[in-house]
Amino acid sequence: MHTAINPAFGDLIDLDAPLTAIASGCIFTEGPVWHPKEQYLVFSDMPGDTRRRWDAKGVSEAMRPSNKCNGMTYDAALNRVVCEHSTSQVVRERPDGSREVLASHFEGQELNSPNDVCIRSDGSIYFSDPFYGRMPGFGVERPRQLGWQGLFRIAPEGGPPQLAADKRQFDSPNGLCFSPDESILYVNDTTQALIRAFDVKADGTLTDMRVFADGIASDSEAGRPDGMKCDAKGNIWCTGPGGLWVFAPDGERIGKIRTPEMAANLHWGGPDWRSLFIAATTSVYRVETKVGGRIEPFMRA
Repeated sequence: MHTAINPAFGDLIDLDAPLTAIASGCIFTEGPVWHPKEQYLVFSDMPGDTRRRWDAKGVSEAMRPSNKCNGMTYDAALNRVVCEHSTSQVVRERPDGSREVLASHFEGQELNSPNDVCIRSDGSIYFSDPFYGRMPGFGVERPRQLGWQGLFRIAPEGGPPQLAADKRQFDSPNGLCFSPDESILYVNDTTQALIRAFDVKADGTLTDMRVFADGIASDSEAGRPDGMKCDAKGNIWCTGPGGLWVFAPDGERIGKIRTPEMAANLHWGGPDWRSLFIAATTSVYRVETKVGGRIEPFMRA
Protein backbone atom coordinates (compact mmCIF):
# COMPACT_ATOMS: atom_id res chain seq x y z
CA MET A 1 0.00 0.00 0.00
CA HIS A 2 2.74 2.45 0.98
CA THR A 3 6.06 2.92 -0.80
CA ALA A 4 9.54 2.74 0.69
CA ILE A 5 12.09 4.59 -1.41
CA ASN A 6 14.70 4.06 1.31
CA PRO A 7 14.56 1.02 3.64
CA ALA A 8 14.63 3.44 6.59
CA PHE A 9 10.99 4.24 5.82
CA GLY A 10 10.07 0.82 7.21
CA ASP A 11 11.23 2.02 10.63
CA LEU A 12 8.51 4.68 10.56
CA ILE A 13 5.47 2.70 9.40
CA ASP A 14 4.51 -0.80 8.28
CA LEU A 15 4.23 -0.72 4.51
CA ASP A 16 0.88 -2.50 4.66
CA ALA A 17 -0.54 -0.42 7.53
CA PRO A 18 -4.22 0.13 6.70
CA LEU A 19 -5.93 3.52 6.55
CA THR A 20 -9.26 3.66 8.35
CA ALA A 21 -11.79 6.37 7.53
CA ILE A 22 -13.00 7.86 10.84
CA ALA A 23 -15.05 10.63 9.22
CA SER A 24 -16.55 11.02 5.76
CA GLY A 25 -19.15 12.98 3.83
CA CYS A 26 -17.34 16.31 4.18
CA ILE A 27 -16.55 18.79 1.40
CA PHE A 28 -12.87 19.49 2.12
CA THR A 29 -11.26 18.58 5.44
CA GLU A 30 -8.41 20.54 7.02
CA GLY A 31 -6.62 21.48 10.23
CA PRO A 32 -6.73 18.28 12.36
CA VAL A 33 -5.36 18.63 15.90
CA TRP A 34 -5.47 16.28 18.91
CA HIS A 35 -6.38 17.31 22.45
CA PRO A 36 -3.83 15.62 24.75
CA LYS A 37 -5.95 15.55 27.92
CA GLU A 38 -9.46 14.89 26.65
CA GLN A 39 -8.30 12.59 23.83
CA TYR A 40 -10.29 13.87 20.89
CA LEU A 41 -9.57 15.21 17.41
CA VAL A 42 -11.01 18.40 15.97
CA PHE A 43 -10.89 19.18 12.28
CA SER A 44 -12.44 21.63 9.85
CA ASP A 45 -14.79 20.98 6.97
CA MET A 46 -13.66 24.26 5.53
CA PRO A 47 -16.08 24.93 2.61
CA GLY A 48 -18.85 23.54 4.81
CA ASP A 49 -18.02 26.23 7.40
CA THR A 50 -18.15 23.58 10.13
CA ARG A 51 -15.69 22.34 12.73
CA ARG A 52 -16.14 18.72 13.74
CA ARG A 53 -14.94 16.57 16.62
CA TRP A 54 -14.04 12.88 16.60
CA ASP A 55 -13.66 10.75 19.73
CA ALA A 56 -14.49 7.25 20.93
CA LYS A 57 -18.21 8.02 20.45
CA GLY A 58 -17.81 9.03 16.80
CA VAL A 59 -18.12 12.32 14.91
CA SER A 60 -20.07 15.32 16.20
CA GLU A 61 -20.46 18.95 15.19
CA ALA A 62 -18.30 21.23 17.32
CA MET A 63 -18.85 24.66 15.76
CA ARG A 64 -21.00 26.17 13.01
CA PRO A 65 -20.28 28.61 11.50
CA SER A 66 -16.55 28.18 12.03
CA ASN A 67 -15.38 31.19 9.99
CA LYS A 68 -14.11 28.59 7.51
CA CYS A 69 -11.20 27.84 9.80
CA ASN A 70 -8.13 26.10 8.47
CA GLY A 71 -4.99 25.29 10.46
CA MET A 72 -5.38 24.76 14.21
CA THR A 73 -3.09 24.00 17.14
CA TYR A 74 -3.00 24.48 20.92
CA ASP A 75 -0.77 26.67 23.04
CA ALA A 76 0.92 25.35 26.19
CA ALA A 77 -2.17 26.24 28.27
CA LEU A 78 -4.38 24.24 25.87
CA ASN A 79 -6.10 27.25 24.38
CA ARG A 80 -6.87 26.53 20.74
CA VAL A 81 -5.12 28.78 18.20
CA VAL A 82 -7.03 28.95 14.92
CA CYS A 83 -6.47 30.36 11.42
CA GLU A 84 -9.73 31.73 10.04
CA HIS A 85 -10.32 32.25 6.33
CA SER A 86 -13.54 34.25 6.51
CA THR A 87 -12.22 36.83 8.97
CA SER A 88 -8.54 36.90 7.86
CA GLN A 89 -7.57 36.44 11.51
CA VAL A 90 -5.55 34.26 13.84
CA VAL A 91 -7.54 33.81 17.04
CA ARG A 92 -7.11 32.18 20.44
CA GLU A 93 -10.13 30.27 21.75
CA ARG A 94 -10.17 29.54 25.49
CA PRO A 95 -12.00 26.60 27.07
CA ASP A 96 -14.54 29.00 28.63
CA GLY A 97 -15.60 30.07 25.13
CA SER A 98 -13.91 33.48 25.14
CA ARG A 99 -12.08 34.56 22.02
CA GLU A 100 -9.03 36.76 21.46
CA VAL A 101 -7.84 38.09 18.11
CA LEU A 102 -4.08 37.59 17.87
CA ALA A 103 -3.51 38.92 14.33
CA SER A 104 -5.69 40.57 11.72
CA HIS A 105 -3.60 43.27 9.97
CA PHE A 106 -0.04 43.99 8.92
CA GLU A 107 1.01 47.64 8.67
CA GLY A 108 -2.62 48.73 8.48
CA GLN A 109 -3.65 46.26 5.76
CA GLU A 110 -5.86 43.24 6.34
CA LEU A 111 -4.09 39.87 6.20
CA ASN A 112 -4.93 37.66 3.24
CA SER A 113 -6.28 34.56 5.02
CA PRO A 114 -4.10 32.90 7.68
CA ASN A 115 -3.74 29.28 6.67
CA ASP A 116 -1.58 27.19 9.00
CA VAL A 117 0.09 27.75 12.35
CA CYS A 118 2.70 26.36 14.74
CA ILE A 119 3.92 27.49 18.18
CA ARG A 120 7.46 27.56 19.54
CA SER A 121 8.29 26.64 23.15
CA ASP A 122 8.79 30.31 24.04
CA GLY A 123 5.15 30.97 23.09
CA SER A 124 5.84 32.71 19.78
CA ILE A 125 3.37 31.89 17.01
CA TYR A 126 4.28 31.46 13.34
CA PHE A 127 1.65 31.39 10.60
CA SER A 128 1.41 31.40 6.82
CA ASP A 129 -0.85 33.84 4.97
CA PRO A 130 -1.73 32.86 1.38
CA PHE A 131 -4.91 34.16 -0.23
CA TYR A 132 -6.89 30.89 -0.52
CA GLY A 133 -9.46 32.17 1.98
CA ARG A 134 -10.42 34.92 -0.45
CA MET A 135 -11.46 32.37 -3.06
CA PRO A 136 -15.06 31.16 -3.45
CA GLY A 137 -15.80 28.04 -1.43
CA PHE A 138 -12.65 27.99 0.67
CA GLY A 139 -13.44 31.37 2.17
CA VAL A 140 -15.20 34.59 1.25
CA GLU A 141 -14.46 36.13 -2.13
CA ARG A 142 -13.27 39.71 -1.60
CA PRO A 143 -10.48 42.05 -2.75
CA ARG A 144 -6.99 41.55 -1.35
CA GLN A 145 -5.32 44.36 0.54
CA LEU A 146 -1.82 42.88 0.71
CA GLY A 147 -0.20 42.44 -2.66
CA TRP A 148 1.86 39.45 -1.57
CA GLN A 149 1.65 36.27 0.53
CA GLY A 150 3.92 36.00 3.55
CA LEU A 151 5.13 34.20 6.64
CA PHE A 152 4.50 35.93 9.99
CA ARG A 153 5.49 35.68 13.65
CA ILE A 154 3.65 36.85 16.75
CA ALA A 155 6.01 37.50 19.66
CA PRO A 156 5.45 35.68 22.99
CA GLU A 157 4.26 38.92 24.57
CA GLY A 158 1.82 39.54 21.71
CA GLY A 159 1.62 42.68 19.62
CA PRO A 160 1.17 43.08 15.86
CA PRO A 161 2.43 40.28 13.60
CA GLN A 162 6.00 40.61 12.37
CA LEU A 163 7.11 39.61 8.88
CA ALA A 164 9.27 36.55 9.54
CA ALA A 165 10.88 36.13 6.10
CA ASP A 166 11.39 38.11 2.92
CA LYS A 167 7.96 38.36 1.30
CA ARG A 168 9.55 37.84 -2.13
CA GLN A 169 10.54 34.29 -1.22
CA PHE A 170 7.01 32.87 -1.40
CA ASP A 171 4.27 32.46 -3.95
CA SER A 172 1.86 30.53 -1.69
CA PRO A 173 3.30 29.79 1.77
CA ASN A 174 1.29 27.04 3.42
CA GLY A 175 2.27 24.26 5.85
CA LEU A 176 4.96 24.86 8.47
CA CYS A 177 6.59 22.96 11.33
CA PHE A 178 9.63 22.98 13.60
CA SER A 179 12.38 20.40 13.88
CA PRO A 180 12.36 18.48 17.19
CA ASP A 181 14.85 20.89 18.82
CA GLU A 182 13.19 23.95 17.21
CA SER A 183 16.46 24.98 15.57
CA ILE A 184 14.87 24.76 12.10
CA LEU A 185 11.53 26.00 10.79
CA TYR A 186 10.25 24.29 7.65
CA VAL A 187 7.76 26.15 5.42
CA ASN A 188 6.32 24.77 2.20
CA ASP A 189 5.07 26.64 -0.85
CA THR A 190 2.12 25.11 -2.70
CA THR A 191 2.66 26.92 -6.00
CA GLN A 192 6.42 26.39 -6.10
CA ALA A 193 5.99 22.74 -5.00
CA LEU A 194 8.86 22.87 -2.52
CA ILE A 195 9.83 23.06 1.15
CA ARG A 196 12.17 25.72 2.51
CA ALA A 197 14.17 25.51 5.75
CA PHE A 198 15.20 28.41 7.97
CA ASP A 199 17.52 28.43 10.95
CA VAL A 200 15.77 29.80 14.04
CA LYS A 201 17.82 32.20 16.15
CA ALA A 202 17.46 32.49 19.92
CA ASP A 203 15.20 35.54 19.56
CA GLY A 204 12.91 33.69 17.14
CA THR A 205 14.05 35.44 13.98
CA LEU A 206 14.82 33.36 10.91
CA THR A 207 18.03 33.17 8.91
CA ASP A 208 19.90 31.09 6.31
CA MET A 209 16.96 30.23 4.05
CA ARG A 210 17.58 27.21 1.78
CA VAL A 211 15.48 24.77 -0.26
CA PHE A 212 15.01 21.56 1.73
CA ALA A 213 13.05 19.59 -0.90
CA ASP A 214 11.51 20.43 -4.26
CA GLY A 215 9.66 18.83 -7.16
CA ILE A 216 6.68 17.89 -4.96
CA ALA A 217 4.31 17.79 -7.92
CA SER A 218 3.03 15.32 -10.50
CA ASP A 219 1.16 15.38 -13.80
CA SER A 220 -0.53 12.06 -13.01
CA GLU A 221 -1.55 12.37 -9.34
CA ALA A 222 -3.42 15.12 -7.52
CA GLY A 223 -1.78 16.86 -4.60
CA ARG A 224 0.76 19.53 -3.72
CA PRO A 225 2.54 20.69 -0.57
CA ASP A 226 -0.11 21.78 1.93
CA GLY A 227 -0.17 20.46 5.48
CA MET A 228 3.18 19.38 6.95
CA LYS A 229 4.47 17.96 10.24
CA CYS A 230 7.78 16.80 11.71
CA ASP A 231 8.07 13.49 13.55
CA ALA A 232 10.03 12.79 16.73
CA LYS A 233 13.05 11.65 14.70
CA GLY A 234 13.18 14.81 12.58
CA ASN A 235 11.61 13.41 9.41
CA ILE A 236 9.25 15.72 7.51
CA TRP A 237 5.80 14.43 6.46
CA CYS A 238 4.24 16.65 3.80
CA THR A 239 1.15 16.31 1.65
CA GLY A 240 1.93 15.76 -2.00
CA PRO A 241 0.79 13.91 -5.11
CA GLY A 242 -0.99 10.70 -4.16
CA GLY A 243 -0.79 11.17 -0.38
CA LEU A 244 2.00 12.05 2.06
CA TRP A 245 5.66 12.36 1.05
CA VAL A 246 8.19 11.67 3.79
CA PHE A 247 11.66 13.23 3.83
CA ALA A 248 14.62 12.38 6.05
CA PRO A 249 16.26 15.25 8.00
CA ASP A 250 18.83 15.64 5.20
CA GLY A 251 16.08 16.23 2.62
CA GLU A 252 16.16 12.77 1.01
CA ARG A 253 12.71 11.52 0.06
CA ILE A 254 12.41 8.14 1.78
CA GLY A 255 8.79 7.08 1.37
CA LYS A 256 5.17 7.75 0.57
CA ILE A 257 1.89 7.05 2.32
CA ARG A 258 -0.83 6.54 -0.24
CA THR A 259 -4.26 7.99 0.49
CA PRO A 260 -7.54 7.28 -1.35
CA GLU A 261 -8.20 11.01 -1.72
CA MET A 262 -6.02 14.09 -2.06
CA ALA A 263 -4.44 14.82 1.31
CA ALA A 264 -4.55 18.35 2.75
CA ASN A 265 -3.18 18.09 6.30
CA LEU A 266 -2.14 15.72 9.08
CA HIS A 267 -1.56 15.43 12.80
CA TRP A 268 -0.48 12.75 15.24
CA GLY A 269 -2.67 11.84 18.20
CA GLY A 270 -3.83 8.98 20.36
CA PRO A 271 -2.57 8.02 23.85
CA ASP A 272 0.99 7.42 22.59
CA TRP A 273 0.96 10.02 19.76
CA ARG A 274 1.40 7.28 17.15
CA SER A 275 -2.00 7.47 15.47
CA LEU A 276 -1.59 9.63 12.37
CA PHE A 277 -4.76 11.45 11.32
CA ILE A 278 -4.88 12.59 7.68
CA ALA A 279 -7.40 15.15 6.43
CA ALA A 280 -8.00 14.10 2.82
CA THR A 281 -10.72 15.92 0.88
CA THR A 282 -14.08 14.40 1.92
CA SER A 283 -12.73 12.22 4.74
CA VAL A 284 -10.34 11.95 7.67
CA TYR A 285 -8.24 8.80 7.83
CA ARG A 286 -6.27 7.20 10.66
CA VAL A 287 -3.15 5.06 10.25
CA GLU A 288 -0.89 3.69 12.98
CA THR A 289 2.80 4.55 12.75
CA LYS A 290 5.95 3.40 14.54
CA VAL A 291 6.97 6.98 15.28
CA GLY A 292 5.07 9.86 16.82
CA GLY A 293 5.05 13.54 16.05
CA ARG A 294 7.72 15.87 17.37
CA ILE A 295 6.80 16.88 20.91
CA GLU A 296 5.12 20.27 20.60
CA PRO A 297 4.65 22.45 23.71
CA PHE A 298 0.97 21.57 24.13
CA MET A 299 1.68 17.84 24.01
CA ARG A 300 3.39 18.07 27.41
CA ALA A 301 0.21 19.34 29.05
